[in-house]
This record gives sequence, C-alpha cells and structure tokens, in this order.
Amino acid sequence: MSTRRVVVAVMAAAAASTLSATPAAAATAPGAYVALGDSFSAGSGIAPQTPSGICGRSAVNYPTLVARELGIDTVRDVTCGAAESENLAGPQTGLGGGVAAPQFDALGPDTTLVTLGIGGNDIQLVQLAAGCISLVPAPLTPSCSDRPDAYSDRIEAFATTYDTILDEIARRAPAARVVMVGYPTGIRPGGCLDSQPVRPADATYLQARIDQLNSVMSRAAAAHDATFVDLAPTTRDHDVCAADSWMVGAVPTSPDAVVPLHPTAASHENTAREIVTALR
Repeated sequence: MSTRRVVVAVMAAAAASTLSATPAAAATAPGAYVALGDSFSAGSGIAPQTPSGICGRSAVNYPTLVARELGIDTVRDVTCGAAESENLAGPQTGLGGGVAAPQFDALGPDTTLVTLGIGGNDIQLVQLAAGCISLVPAPLTPSCSDRPDAYSDRIEAFATTYDTILDEIARRAPAARVVMVGYPTGIRPGGCLDSQPVRPADATYLQARIDQLNSVMSRAAAAHDATFVDLAPTTRDHDVCAADSWMVGAVPTSPDAVVPLHPTAASHENTAREIVTALR
C-alpha cells in the first residue's frame, strides 16, 4: 500500500473512532437528577426534615440517598407532601400556606435522571386506608370492602394521566432516563387485627387496590420506555403487621416517622437500593 493510502486509511479509522465514541461519552456525561412525587417520595414525617418546610421533605428520603449513592452533584428534589398529578404542572399550596412551584419546572435539557412517585393522592389512597380502619367491631360499622367500589375504576382511569405525565417529562427532559417508583406493601392479605384495627377482608381489599395502582403504573412505564421499580417484593415482609415494619401504622410507633400510613426511613433506604440496582 502506498504512503498516501496508509495516511488516508489511518485518518478514516481515527474519524470513525471519534464518531463512535461521541454517543457513549454523551450518554455517560453527568447531568441533573430531578425527583418528582408525593409524600411517599418526599419522606413526610421522617426526621430530620429539610429546612424547605412547606413540602415536608426529609433529609434522608430516597432521592437524597440515590443521589448520594450515584455521586450526583446536581439534584433538584421537588417532591412534596400531598402532591397530586396536577401539581406537576401547576403550583401547590404547601404546609403553613406557602406555595410550591410546579414540579415540572425543575426539568430541563440538562436532566439525565428522573424519579417519579405519584398517583396515590389522586386516587385517594390514604383516605381509602383511613376508611378501612375500624375502631368498633362489626356490624356496628360497615366494612370498606362492602361499600360501592369507586376506587378500582378510578385507578384504571388514571392510566391516561400517567401517559400524559410521561409524555410531558419526555418533552421537557428528552435526555432523561425515567424511573417510576411503585408504592410499597401496606398491609398483608387478612391483616393483623390484633395490632392494627383493620378487619381481615378490608386489609385484603386495601392491599389489592395498592397492587392495582402499581400494576397501572408498571404498564404505563412499559409503554413509555421508562423503568418501573416494583417495591412489593422487598416490602412484603415489612408491612404494617411485621415486627420489622417499614410502614407507619394507624397509630405511629416509630420515633423517626410520625405520619400514619406512610413509609419509614428504613423503607426509603430500601427504595433507594432498588432504584440504584435498577439503574445499574
């Protein structure tokens, strides 16, 4: 081969190498992590709370732990207690009357990771759980599982809202990997009437609705090329009935988590582990 041909071949190979390396470099370039979600993501009631105040955000919630584990420097945690899906695109009145900006405002072209935990307040999950608490024996109060079931239809209908949310995240943060975070196991089928005032049938019904919401979330994630983190398997033995419970019961018993029917700090640690595992 002539000297000229050798030079041309080397230059072509170098150019090809540069072109093939560019996408890989871009894919691994550090970017911003944006955490979106409600109180189950914010860590409401878990000490220590951040100075932000109005959203009840914990300094040891799973977004904080994920960022620490992955070494992410730019973190925009806008999770907020009591948030509904409308508060992603619109403002939210927080604790003490303050106003939190729309959570979507945290997204941008620099965003490379988004975690999303939302939907429970839209379908009134905590209200459902509270309605299943029975402080007096049957039949003096009706079973929540015997009432007209609006929750199942409401959960299925929420699938279209997840579609809208994921489309908007993709529009605002086209370079981001999106992780949808499911809700942890709340109570085992049949419950534990000796320690939690929820009848066996009602406990089974309540957990079935949580499982249904997670299923709808999982389907939405699959349809939008997002990652779904299913917390049910790792939290099943740590429900509100367990000796090592990661869920605050109807009566708070954990000194570091005081909001009933919400996850503890240990639950957030587990969620962070599951997210990091999914990302790796």
